[in-house]
Amino acid sequence: MRIGYFLSSEEYTPAQLTEQALAAEDAGFDGLWISDHIQPWNSTQGQSPMVWPMIGAIAQVTALPIMTAVTCPIGRQSPLLVAHAAATCAVLNPGFRLGVGTGEALNEHLTGAVWPSFDVRIEMLREAVGLIRALWTGETVDHRGRWFTVDDARLWTLPGTPPEIWMSGFGEKATRVAAEIADGYVNTAPGAELRALFSEESGGRPTSAGLKVAYAPSKEEGVEHAHRLWANAGLPGELAQVLPSPRHFEQASQLVTRQATADSVVAGSAAGEHVAAVRAYAEAGYDEVYVANMGPYYREMIEFYGEQVLPGVRRG
Repeated sequence: MRIGYFLSSEEYTPAQLTEQALAAEDAGFDGLWISDHIQPWNSTQGQSPMVWPMIGAIAQVTALPIMTAVTCPIGRQSPLLVAHAAATCAVLNPGFRLGVGTGEALNEHLTGAVWPSFDVRIEMLREAVGLIRALWTGETVDHRGRWFTVDDARLWTLPGTPPEIWMSGFGEKATRVAAEIADGYVNTAPGAELRALFSEESGGRPTSAGLKVAYAPSKEEGVEHAHRLWANAGLPGELAQVLPSPRHFEQASQLVTRQATADSVVAGSAAGEHVAAVRAYAEAGYDEVYVANMGPYYREMIEFYGEQVLPGVRRG
């Protein structure tokens, strides 16, 4: 299993993200994920640089392949814009992959457009992915679909091979669509059921997942950082897709107890616990896992993983 590092744009500055990418390569991680947000989940996280210039900057300091995790090409960013940006990223970063999904109201309602239902968004995404692939052929594209229009458009800066498109799916319907239109599958939990569904429906295409940990000198401090910064990760159901602003996430996150965070997060510096958390994804059948740090000890976490966790997982 490949083990990568997940760059959390919501929590860290551009300089810190670039520093983390370089450190991850030095530590022996296999690749990078980077989130694509215009707002953080809450004001305590406090950052949200634009993903496309970040990828350009990171590509200048590391050769690790980068994937967006994930981009929504049906709202504030049109399929034309995403196709153009991703093609340039793939020229700068060979191995770049475009991760896509149906998005969250947090990022996409800012244009003032009505936030569509999931059933509408999944059909919009299906059309958007087809349009992006057409633009990556280098041919002139005229497209007048149900959701998107492109008039006499051609992309001139393209990689030798079009980048892969991977799609997130957190439910059965999205996972089945991913198996139809995507080159790979993205999830954020080690559950085996959806991964197996994608693999079966897609004919065995690859799968990846994300994991957040809170490295700190003690478990108690790690839990404190995780709860202070990422209590929103404990919200159930579809809330993450429909709440429209950081303040709403802050309000909802008051319902997530510190104990709930402690029960769900790997925190502290016990190597065995981190190794077990990563291995859970391998046991569920995932081909890749990308690990993000929560809190201020990102440099220490990356070095700790390079020295103890990555070797421990790979020996297994």
